[in-house]
Amino acid sequence: MIYPLGSSRLPCPSVVPEDIRQDYNEACLVEPYSKKASAALSRRCLQNMLRSNGIKKGDLSKEIDEAMKTLPSSLAESIDAIRQIGNFAAHPLKSTSTGEIMDVEDEEAEWALDVLEDLFDFYYVQPAVTKRKREAMDKKLTDLGKPLLKTPP
Repeated sequence: MIYPLGSSRLPCPSVVPEDIRQDYNEACLVEPYSKKASAALSRRCLQNMLRSNGIKKGDLSKEIDEAMKTLPSSLAESIDAIRQIGNFAAHPLKSTSTGEIMDVEDEEAEWALDVLEDLFDFYYVQPAVTKRKREAMDKKLTDLGKPLLKTPP
């Protein structure tokens, strides 16, 4: 008997670009079966997200450095974990103390997905919510003959 695959995570917000949403959804679907596959997809998702937000520095480490300048501290402190966890998935990195290849742990794959969800909120969800609320307020102000809301320079 074949059962459809599903994820226990909430669906990716519709305001997230389709290519990024597909990578995230796939990372969620494979996570119970392959932590390495999920981590590699999370890393890819992060790089595509940063580039879709205008951060293009040639390699992910430099792009993360650039992104950290504008992220809230809670995200800035976690974003590089996605890259490192993805590296564990993509490369057979050995421990210097034991010589064993370091694999992606359950909690690490989940952490990468958690950070991606927070980044979705920062880059896509909150700006969309703010835009919708500002548009409604500006319409009301226009109807009242008042100036529109101020915008940052």
